[in-house]
Amino acid sequence: MTDLDLTGRTALVTGGAQGLGEGMAHTLAAAGARVLVADVQDDLGAKVAESLGDGHAFTHLDVTDDTQWEAAVATAVEQLGGLDIVVNNAGVEITSLLVDVEPAAVRRMLEINLLGTTLGLKHAFRTMRPGGAAGRGGTVINVASVAATIAFPGIAVYSATKSGVDRLTRVGAMEAGKLGYGVRVNCICPGLVPTAMGIGLANDVAGIGLFGSAEEAVQGVVDLTPSGRLGEISDMTDAVLFLASDASRFVNGVALSVDGGMGM
Repeated sequence: MTDLDLTGRTALVTGGAQGLGEGMAHTLAAAGARVLVADVQDDLGAKVAESLGDGHAFTHLDVTDDTQWEAAVATAVEQLGGLDIVVNNAGVEITSLLVDVEPAAVRRMLEINLLGTTLGLKHAFRTMRPGGAAGRGGTVINVASVAATIAFPGIAVYSATKSGVDRLTRVGAMEAGKLGYGVRVNCICPGLVPTAMGIGLANDVAGIGLFGSAEEAVQGVVDLTPSGRLGEISDMTDAVLFLASDASRFVNGVALSVDGGMGM
């Protein structure tokens, strides 16, 4: 049986300064990967990289900026020795009823969640494909959401962007295969996890009147989940580790639900 050892590989994790991204960085590092933590939160991101120990690094990255992506992948190659794994985790959720939606909020979610993931795929492919700066293939793991598979009120635009991430994943896997890049592309669809974003969502849907309180909102999610609980960061990071490893070597173009059955 193939193990989950990532020794000798380099991973870039966007949104790595906190929440799921921080957990993913720690899990990949514990499996032996050299990790480049990428985020716009410089102080927090640098602390995460430092906590990983020697052989890891931080880089500033606004995922909507093409030039910053180019610099980030160059940092991975030049400072950490290559690029084998890209985790497109950075994302934002802005809760709103459709009747109250603000164009600026829509644009922000589209740019970070969709454009950011698209640029991540672009620069991962350019770096990992034959003739690229790393040139030995690899794997890209996008972070979608259970929101891509269910109709939960108050998060229509977020849900749409995460559905888009799922479709980007499938087309990206097909393109990489047809063009001989040697890059697998998959995504995970996390359920609700009590990170800052998850807690914020519970507060927000209560605040717009969909639930009587944040606690009721959380219980509503649990009631929709066959496993009977919220997700944990480790549930999501273990899924990323699997998709980053050779244990998933013939898994390509899939959306892996890690939601306790909520989206089935």
